[in-house]
Amino acid sequence: MDSVAERIRKIGHYAPGTLTQFLQLTRLTEKNDNKNDSLSFLKELLGDHESIIEFIRVNIKPFSDEYNDAGTSDFITGLMERTKVWPG
Repeated sequence: MDSVAERIRKIGHYAPGTLTQFLQLTRLTEKNDNKNDSLSFLKELLGDHESIIEFIRVNIKPFSDEYNDAGTSDFITGLMERTKVWPG
């Protein structure tokens, strides 16, 4: 999260710094209908990672093409590569 905040500030915006601000910006949701066991937690974590990767993939090209921000496009590509979900 620190690297994301640094990128946000580098391109001239205010980076959120409180949990309330992050919750207003997130696309992830909390699920309370799962069992309270390891397998359920792992499935939820996997789903969250998949959601993050899908969001990043959709935004790589717009950052570069629409906003003329190749640096942020490259930055989020790196985030996606570090957030890989391994099949298995």
